Amino acid sequence: MSKKAKEEKKNLKSSLLVLLLIAILLIASTYAWFTANRTVTISSLDVNVQAQNGLQISTDAQNWKAIITKEDITNNAYIGNTNKIPQSMEPVSTDGTVTDGNMNMFYGIVAPDDGGIYSLTATQEEDATTNRYIVFDIFLKADEAMDLTLTAQSNVITTGEDKGLQNASRVAFVNEGTVETTAGAAAATALKNGTSFSIGDRKTVIWEPNAGSHTAEAVANNPYTGVTITQGDASVAIPYYGVKAEIEDPIDIKGINTDGADTTYFTKIEGAGLTSTNKGAAETEGFFHIDKGVTKVRIYMWVEGQDVDCDNSASGTDIQFNVQFNAPEA
Repeated sequence: MSKKAKEEKKNLKSSLLVLLLIAILLIASTYAWFTANRTVTISSLDVNVQAQNGLQISTDAQNWKAIITKEDITNNAYIGNTNKIPQSMEPVSTDGTVTDGNMNMFYGIVAPDDGGIYSLTATQEEDATTNRYIVFDIFLKADEAMDLTLTAQSNVITTGEDKGLQNASRVAFVNEGTVETTAGAAAATALKNGTSFSIGDRKTVIWEPNAGSHTAEAVANNPYTGVTITQGDASVAIPYYGVKAEIEDPIDIKGINTDGADTTYFTKIEGAGLTSTNKGAAETEGFFHIDKGVTKVRIYMWVEGQDVDCDNSASGTDIQFNVQFNAPEA
């Protein structure tokens, strides 16, 4: 066997692959919340999760597979799950804070007042009832502790006319905790509020794909002084202010995404709180760590309303999420 063939075989045996394919069709007139809210319709959705190298995946912590599908997530999950793969979505926002095992998500509504100023209000969503974002649980059973790598095949792309909405997409992974393999399904499904992924002591890992990709509208409306962005796929990532509390009294959206944002309602998302990659980026090593045993991971996928690319012009777009993890051989 050639050296190249041996290396390919070794890589195949030593990898954990988690592939999530989400094809989202946005039809009609779709707007981000910067000016008005519309419904984002999902016409097709495919989810495939694959595992290798002694690691298995499940949606109920008792039926372990190498591959799980959308049907497993929606129809074969554990009793009492709050998995949601809706047929419609709207922009939401979060700062990644976890309460009772769920990441706090907020739905914003923007409306003009009598003076023509657009103002934002926000209410908190509930995972069990929302139809505005995707959320589901998976279980990973590992024979040993593993550091997962986000591979270069991970991305969020447009499969139709490119209007830039993929630039405002986010994926988050919440560590709900780990139990011993012998603990049983009931113990695994009951997990909530895990300590962290051992990466900067973060319980939540938020990933922003296409962080350096911006539309002409985003460039023209960039609210950050001292941060220069350009149109295309090789610009810079822009920090943003995720919503962290309900907003009852309307706030002028023009004053939100600035360094003077109200910290009562917003948290600046940057640095250790965000993993950003550009289009076609190389692998991101040490994306997060899982311990030996059964780990429950809650996965969120959404359009971030506070992203500068979440703009009126991003309408009529086909979006596909591709998330792939690799656990190299120790």
